Amino acid sequence: MLSQPASADEGGVSFWIPGFFGSLAATPQVPGFTVASMYYHTSVSAGGDVAFARQVPVGRINVPFTGNVNANLQADADLGILIPQYVFATPVLGGQAAVALVVPFGRNKVGVDATLTGALGPIGFTTGGSRTDSVTGLGDLIPQFSMRWNQGVHNFMTYVTGDIPVGAYNSQRLANLGIGHSAIDGGGGYTYFNPMTGHEFSAVLGFTYNFENTATQYQNGVDMHLDWGASQFLTKQFQLGLVGYAYKQLSCDSGAGDRVGCFEARVFGIGPQLGYVIPMGEWQGYLNLKAYKEFGAEHRPEGWNAWLTFVISPAVPHTAAPPPGRRTIAK
Repeated sequence: MLSQPASADEGGVSFWIPGFFGSLAATPQVPGFTVASMYYHTSVSAGGDVAFARQVPVGRINVPFTGNVNANLQADADLGILIPQYVFATPVLGGQAAVALVVPFGRNKVGVDATLTGALGPIGFTTGGSRTDSVTGLGDLIPQFSMRWNQGVHNFMTYVTGDIPVGAYNSQRLANLGIGHSAIDGGGGYTYFNPMTGHEFSAVLGFTYNFENTATQYQNGVDMHLDWGASQFLTKQFQLGLVGYAYKQLSCDSGAGDRVGCFEARVFGIGPQLGYVIPMGEWQGYLNLKAYKEFGAEHRPEGWNAWLTFVISPAVPHTAAPPPGRRTIAK
């Protein structure tokens, strides 16, 4: 749920990072404090529509024009994400409540190489060049509240989260770590997990409402995202499977600063995952590595990304279900 270097919506940037949820997303957790640390790398590229959309606010193009763009955008980001969380022991509405805070930090680099041929009224022009920007610092803060319910092998969850736009952002830069506006996101998920057979499947569907970016007078449309994961625990500790996502913008961008039209985006991703539960006495560790190859992108960059997650949480009591089903936010 961080700003990617180029993802969707305004200038190719969205609030939600597809792939944030994964396997075991809805399974109950052990009450108490947990800490998840993540390393996220993404490398994407895009053509003229996204490259030009990223250049509009930077170049302050604020009059109607028509034109053709021959352009390429390349973006790479390396982010560290810290997620402290507290899981309440007292049931709420018959389920398990938890609060978390996503704190991102890292580096983002974006480059655009473009040639624009167009017209401002009756005046024709051709211009071209390249530009590269990079930024290092903190991203926006992301608070999250979730609820989980368990019925045997069936698990259900709902969540609400949002963006507090305090991260490194400047509308005149190509690269940012914040998105420059507030957003609210909510949804629900399901996990089938059978500790006896090791079979697992999870899916989380969410929707994002974006508020206007006052610096650019641009408002992103409503976004839909579906994250899923399927895996098999070969032992009580080792997990092997697939992950994927679908991302689709449901409504047009708008606002006085919208110079690119509707700009509805979509993308799909799929890839492998590995997981390993690490016994640590009264605590438990969980290590997960997953990667996605993107395809079917429209009005957003396409590439690949990888996630390496390490979670430390209280160990599962011996009277509870086996360790694989009891851990913190599934990544």
